[in-house]
Amino acid sequence: MISRKDIRTWSILGMRGTLGTSLAALAEENDRICALTADLCVTSGLAKFRERFPERLYNVGIAEGNMLELAAGMADAGKIPFTTTFSNFAALRSCEQIRHFMSYMRCNVKCVGIGAGFAMELFGNTHYAVEDIAAIRAMPNLVILSPADGLELVYSVRAAAEYEGPVYLRIGGVMNHPIVYKEEFDFRIGKANLLKEGSEVVIIAAGTMVSPSLKAAEKLEQENGISCTVLDMHTIAPLDREALRAQKDKKLFVTVEEHRKNGGLGTAVAEALAEEGGYPKLLRLGVDADYKHAGTYTYMLEQNRLTPDLIAADVRQALGSQVE
Repeated sequence: MISRKDIRTWSILGMRGTLGTSLAALAEENDRICALTADLCVTSGLAKFRERFPERLYNVGIAEGNMLELAAGMADAGKIPFTTTFSNFAALRSCEQIRHFMSYMRCNVKCVGIGAGFAMELFGNTHYAVEDIAAIRAMPNLVILSPADGLELVYSVRAAAEYEGPVYLRIGGVMNHPIVYKEEFDFRIGKANLLKEGSEVVIIAAGTMVSPSLKAAEKLEQENGISCTVLDMHTIAPLDREALRAQKDKKLFVTVEEHRKNGGLGTAVAEALAEEGGYPKLLRLGVDADYKHAGTYTYMLEQNRLTPDLIAADVRQALGSQVE
């Protein structure tokens, strides 16, 4: 039973701390679960896991590709390995290993990318993960999960462990992460969650952008009378096309992601709409196609127009041009 205290604690800890507590709890239930890290044990939130299961925690050092290869071997031996490193290193330094062992060979590896988007703040563009989904989504046979808050992360970790096949789990945000889900809910891989119903616009968000999208929708309704549906598209691959079809009567589709506008959630939705036809205009909101100066997390979101006020402004403008 998950309590409100649990949900508040996960919010305070942030997504990385929640990952560690969640994975340790699962390891209590299943001795096949193990964790690997590329010299980021504490940073990945695995300190408690290491204390409770030192024999099931493997620190390979700064060798991300080797970590994926080791995990593939462990999966072949019947283990359920969760690998952890920064999202950009997971997706880009280990790209060949993900393609070979997870996509091609379908090894039962759960690759966890922490610090996604701009979570690494002043570490700068070398540590920002805004192309990771694009790189991984091009590969077949991979599930891509992007949870919105601590509770959804807990569900995602469990779902990944129970799923027989390769999973990329993308974790972003910083400590004191906004709460989206205040109570238990039904989480299923490949099934989007309807968070708010509206009649004019559908906002499709993933990960850290679900909370600001909900706030933007409320702002649009209160200040402009624009009624918005909000979908939490926590599974980017496979994409829930049925959830998109259910919103086909809307005037405007909007995707919001802490990732480049190309290759991620927005592109996945655009492909689905184009292939099926009959949908309204799509507005893709996300990271611009350049490298801005590094800054705090809030600063980086502002520079890329990913705050509630700026999301609402862009939706308002796009809807106005549709009407005209």
